[in-house]
Order: sequence, then C-alpha cells, then structure tokens
Amino acid sequence: MKVAITGATGFVGTRLVDRLNAEGHELLILTRKPDKAQRLFPNSAYQNLEVVAYKPTESGSWQQAISGCDGVVNLAGEPIAEARWTPERKQEILLSRQLATQKIVEAIAGANPKPTVLVNASAIGYYGTSETATFDENSPSGNDFLAQVCQTWEAEAEKVRASGTRLALLRLGIVLGMGGALAKMLPPFQLFAGGPLGSGRQWFSWIHRDDLVNLILFSLNRSEVEGVMNATAPNPVRMSEFCQILGEILHRPSWLPVPSFALEMLLGDGAKVVLEGQQVLPKRTLSTGFEYQYPTLKAALSEILRHS
Repeated sequence: MKVAITGATGFVGTRLVDRLNAEGHELLILTRKPDKAQRLFPNSAYQNLEVVAYKPTESGSWQQAISGCDGVVNLAGEPIAEARWTPERKQEILLSRQLATQKIVEAIAGANPKPTVLVNASAIGYYGTSETATFDENSPSGNDFLAQVCQTWEAEAEKVRASGTRLALLRLGIVLGMGGALAKMLPPFQLFAGGPLGSGRQWFSWIHRDDLVNLILFSLNRSEVEGVMNATAPNPVRMSEFCQILGEILHRPSWLPVPSFALEMLLGDGAKVVLEGQQVLPKRTLSTGFEYQYPTLKAALSEILRHS
C-alpha cells in the first residue's frame, strides 16, 4: 500500500510512519519542513519513503504526488494549546485545518488514479465541554470556538466523498505517549508538586498513542470503516483521577492543584482545553470491531512510563 501523510513529523505522525514503514508500505511525506523530515526518516532506515515539500494551505505541484496513492492520512494542524488565543492565533488554528484539508481534498479530486480512502483528523472539541453530559459519535456539536473549528474542518473533509473516496473521520481525544500533553504534566509530579489542573472535576477523554495509530491503520485497511469515529479510549476519567493514577505510578503525591487562573494567565482562552473537558465514549468505534490495546488509563500510563 502507498500512503500519503501530512503531519508526519508530529507526535502522532512519527509513530504512524514507523509502523507503516515496519510493515513494508510505501510512504509519501507531505511536509512544510523537508529537512526535518529527512532527519527523522533517513534513507538508511526508511527506504520506501519519499519526502515532498508543500504549503498546506496553498495549491501547488505537490498535489500531483497524491496520484497513485492508495490512502491519505491528514493530521495537519497548528497546535491548539501551545499559546494564548489571540485573534491572529485563532485564525491560524482554523485555517491550518480548514485550508489544509481543502487542499488535500482538491488533490484527491485531481488524482489519477485516486486514493480509495482519506483518514482525516478532527477532535472531540467538536462536542463542546461539559462536566455532566456524555457524548458519542451521534451527539450534536457544541457552539464554542473549538467546536466551530471542528465543524468547519470536518465539512471540508466530507467533500472528498464527491470523488468516490471513502472517508474516515477520527475525533481525537488527548493523545498519551512519551511526549505531547503528558510530557508537560510530568515535571511537577517528578518534583513532588503534582496535582489536578483547575477544579479536577473536568473530564479527561484520552487515547494511548499506539491505539490511535492502530485505529488509523484499521481505518486505512478496512473498506467497511467510514464516517465519524471517536478516537478516545472507552474509559474516560476526571482530571483528579488522572492525576491520582499518574501519582501512584510515579510514586509521587498528587494533591497540589494547579489553580485555574495560573493557566489562564499563561494560555488565555487556550486554557479551556485542559480546564474544561468532555466525557466522550467511542461507541461507534467499538461497533466496528476495533480492539483497544490500552482501554484503561492505568494500563496506558504504566506502559508509557515504563519506558521513561
């Protein structure tokens, strides 16, 4: 199988590339930073991999490289919680998803032969936030900024169906692995100063990075898999429970909370990502027959931290 990937140099993308490469697939890496991609994926270890420079929000000759690919995995998008949500930053967050997906769909429409499947990322921000509601793939969208971004993002991806290409839309929860969000939470615990962020009552809907990669591969390979699937583990927890389990595994206390105002001062509206949450269940994902390797948080964190 030949697979084109955007976002390949990111936290999820690098693991996905490793898995596909190990299985002997041919890879096309579309990236804004070809030098970084070639350092991460040297020819000596990745012999069936081609790096193509592209501007994700612009049409260009890179789109022709999609022809002949069997599948496309679109993981591109500016990080959500890396900086304060200024008006300019919010525009970057939106356009990096909307336009990048639009250009991928445009490339697929012009491809000959066309990819048979597009696996496109979205996020559980689609549902909005709540301490009391439970969401699954059939739940309506929220109306805050992130929900609007996800609606726009998904609407662009849906247009690929007009090309006869199957679409799998994965609404990602917080991805856990050595790096990413977990890397930012570990230092306070290692200094015996860990604890819940904000009230601790907000829901934390998560997925182990390896389970997410497995779900992407599952979506690429199974012709019957299409539409929206929540890329979250079947056992979400509240933030207080997450921190308690993390503290137990690290043999560190987990009682010292990080006040909401401290995060809001640092991230502004971006603090909503960690201070507010949603209980998201992967009902449709489970109905496809997908099996989680790490369905519980303790199993996931134990495996990740065993390698730290």
